[in-house]
Amino acid sequence: MPNFLSTVKILDDRVIELEESRRLMTTVEPTAGVTHTTEHQTRVSFRPWYKWLLTALAVPPAGYIAHGVVGRVDSVSPALLGGAITGAGIGAAQWALLRRRGVSLIWVAATAVGLGVGLAAGAAVVSYRTDVTSLFVMGAISGLAVGLAQGAMLGSSKGLLLWASATALLWAVAWTITVAWGIEVEEQWMVFGISGALFFAAVQSTFIDAFVPVSPKPRT
Repeated sequence: MPNFLSTVKILDDRVIELEESRRLMTTVEPTAGVTHTTEHQTRVSFRPWYKWLLTALAVPPAGYIAHGVVGRVDSVSPALLGGAITGAGIGAAQWALLRRRGVSLIWVAATAVGLGVGLAAGAAVVSYRTDVTSLFVMGAISGLAVGLAQGAMLGSSKGLLLWASATALLWAVAWTITVAWGIEVEEQWMVFGISGALFFAAVQSTFIDAFVPVSPKPRT
């Protein structure tokens, strides 16, 4: 009988040990999962990437160069060519930073094509007018085209749609800010001024990490 009781006690102790081990395992695993989730959230948090503000400095020169080459945006041809020149300048400035995150040089061409097509379409839709409403609409169309061209390189349809939508909205608001700032928009520029560019870059800097995280793998 004592031997039987001893055996039962040993088995009971063993069961308790197994239960304790299972409890520890279930406690550690969720904790690890929470840690991973927290780290992921940190990577895609909306903290500004302040270096991205430097891209705003490329916007006015790109616009001035395009305006000097093709003149005013008053027909399809100067809008198409001027938009492409401006887009190439802006895209190059952005790529200079994004290349360290694995973005290929195609980003520059995509931005040039996107703005060329978008500006030609947007300016034609508003009949080349320069009132604030017309520039908002033109900006939204231009930004949508740029966003679609750039977003196609992000690797997912969701990323494409979100990037394109955000770019369209920011581009439109940037034009509105430029008008409010007192820039002579009657000159029919290809792109908004420095005030709009700083706004655009500042807001975009808060979510670019979510779309283009640090990665050694080139995006094509």
